[in-house]
Amino acid sequence: MISREQLRETLRRLYAGEGRSALRYQAVLATIDLAIIAFFIFGPYLRAGASYLIIDYLIAVWIAGELVVQAAIARRPRDWLLRPMTWVDLVILGTLLFPNLLYNFAFLRAMRIWVIGQSPLLKVGLRRIGQSELQDVIRALINVLVFLFMTTGFVYTFFFYRQDGTAGFVDALYYTVATVTTTGFGDIILPGTFGKLTSIVTMIVGISLFVRLAQAVVRPYKVTFPCPNCGLFRHDADAVHCKACGNILNIPDDGA
Repeated sequence: MISREQLRETLRRLYAGEGRSALRYQAVLATIDLAIIAFFIFGPYLRAGASYLIIDYLIAVWIAGELVVQAAIARRPRDWLLRPMTWVDLVILGTLLFPNLLYNFAFLRAMRIWVIGQSPLLKVGLRRIGQSELQDVIRALINVLVFLFMTTGFVYTFFFYRQDGTAGFVDALYYTVATVTTTGFGDIILPGTFGKLTSIVTMIVGISLFVRLAQAVVRPYKVTFPCPNCGLFRHDADAVHCKACGNILNIPDDGA
């Protein structure tokens, strides 16, 4: 019979490992997370129907189960409590359990896309198809998408939540894209001081993330070049010595 500690180690390998079974498990989790995000996007269509609350509570059960598993596999309870995603999931869980009393903060689940980008699932997947050099670009793109979705969800929740149908979410998305890209059509603005502060933060952070994405596309911070001595796979583009072992590198460049 498997012991409790063996079960915990197995779950740790599934969540953070790079083996075939671990990647399959991470892919399943990623699919469920994307489905939950889709539920938030299409929520305006479902809100009036009985199925909305059923799906809402099913998601709450799933998130509660994930929190229990994450707490069980943590090396120390403090490590689990200090994880930002723990608190994000707790907030989401509360709003899902009390949808009629609290705003729907399910948009925070978009943070799971960022977690997917940091997991072995992306790194190993790109390595297996021979596209490891795209890792920085994809992660920068994920950061932009997560920010856009988070901001759209935030604006929708606090400014357009009471609108019927999908008009509120579309307006929130339209405002976010227009603000982040500095297009600023001005036909939709957020009222009051809180709205102005939201616009300021959206512009500053959004522009920064777009610049980072452009840098990753034009000149990635890291290049894929295995060190012949220790095997370290990622290095700065202008690295002369390996940071792990000090071995002299000969990273090819474009001649610039």
